[in-house]
Amino acid sequence: MVDGYPIRTGRHCTFLLHAHLVFVTKYRACVFTDEHLRYLEQAMRQVCEQFECELVEFNGGDNHVHLLVNFPPKVALTRLVNSLKGVSSRYLRRDFPDIRRYYWRGTRLWAGSYFAGSLDGAPLSVLQQYIDQQNHPN
Repeated sequence: MVDGYPIRTGRHCTFLLHAHLVFVTKYRACVFTDEHLRYLEQAMRQVCEQFECELVEFNGGDNHVHLLVNFPPKVALTRLVNSLKGVSSRYLRRDFPDIRRYYWRGTRLWAGSYFAGSLDGAPLSVLQQYIDQQNHPN
């Protein structure tokens, strides 16, 4: 165990990989309420499970979200990110008609870019605390 997280094993490897992901809305539009963030967390948790990943921590503000994801080495981070952004955008658009006005050109909620960082030796607890302390929208 490292920082309370079990070291995972695959068929040919032993691993403990975490990525800090940050997605921002297109044009940094202030889109999300607490209800949207709770919904996004559940949608993104489902996507992570499909990729055999674990969503360790989730939080965000009115125009961005932070995720801490534990993932196996067989997962290409870019594929995971594309799925997280795509599925969450479709689900929000489907289930929250009020949010549709924030979709540019009909389908774009998220900015095209994203941040992905490895922990690089920082304790997981420090990053979890940082994500947990993000300000929620009113």
